[in-house]
Amino acid sequence: MKELYNVSASPHVRSGVTTRSIMRDVAIALIPASAMGVYRFGFKAFLVLLSAVVSAILSEYLWTKFVLKKKICFTECSALVTGLLLGMNLPASVPLWMPVVGSAFAIIVAKEFFGGLGQNFMNPALAGRCFLVICFAGRMTDFAVEKSSRLFYYGASAVDGLSSATPLAVIKDGGAYSLKDMFLGFTGGVIGETSALCILIGAIYLLVRKVISLRIPVAYIATVAVFMLIFGGHGCDINYVACHLCGGGLMLGAWFMATDYVTSPITKAGQVVFGILLGLLTGVIRVFGNSAEGVSYAIIFCNLLVPFIERFTMPRAFGVVKVKKQKGGAAK
Repeated sequence: MKELYNVSASPHVRSGVTTRSIMRDVAIALIPASAMGVYRFGFKAFLVLLSAVVSAILSEYLWTKFVLKKKICFTECSALVTGLLLGMNLPASVPLWMPVVGSAFAIIVAKEFFGGLGQNFMNPALAGRCFLVICFAGRMTDFAVEKSSRLFYYGASAVDGLSSATPLAVIKDGGAYSLKDMFLGFTGGVIGETSALCILIGAIYLLVRKVISLRIPVAYIATVAVFMLIFGGHGCDINYVACHLCGGGLMLGAWFMATDYVTSPITKAGQVVFGILLGLLTGVIRVFGNSAEGVSYAIIFCNLLVPFIERFTMPRAFGVVKVKKQKGGAAK
């Protein structure tokens, strides 16, 4: 033999993909939507995002160092992404102690209590948001924006720094909203969900980097669209359906939170089922519930179903045959 090969123990497949690279790409993909939120709602929005990120990183550091007594690794960037996602799910009008409390809950309770990264059974950022909604519902639904020299257009009226209902709330009450404004982000709402365009730019980046696949987001968004066509009460009104797709947290949830590796199915069929269940539950909450939203609760509830989804969608191992039992109880 002219060439000698070193034979090593398995596994023989190597990949440059790491937790740090994945989290870094997610953080980069969130920049357009975050920047749009700061542009729309002013410097206060930046402070909310910064408070959430710093609190998440600090909470993980303190818990790891003083409770687990382990060496902390900041380079994995998971706490940064959790804090950023939580901040993007908050109104710019909230006091700065709320993102601090929400991030601490997300990291310590929703993540570290269950073993840390890779062991949490629900999305930490959404857990923190739902915690804040339950405890401080009034402040979490106050979508007032900071005064500035810019005019913010809500429907047909021009408002300078005043409170405004979200587009989905207006639509649910029978009002009309500009699809163009919702797509571009010139609406009221939380910091990171108003611009569907900016969210899609980040989503394209993740798809190009092969961080996520189309299965969950497409199944989720398509199911919501079909649900609204059937049960929305507006018939085949495409504008109404499109407003539901661009409004609220659907785009942000579908592309950035439903695709979380830890809390979503690993099987391809399971990911499609997961997306369909998310769409059905979101549609039910939006159409038949009191809330105009529903994405956060839909994702958290479906996170609980992931073990069952994987159980029934896991491919059968090659060569394995299902054993049938006879009436007498003996296996055949």
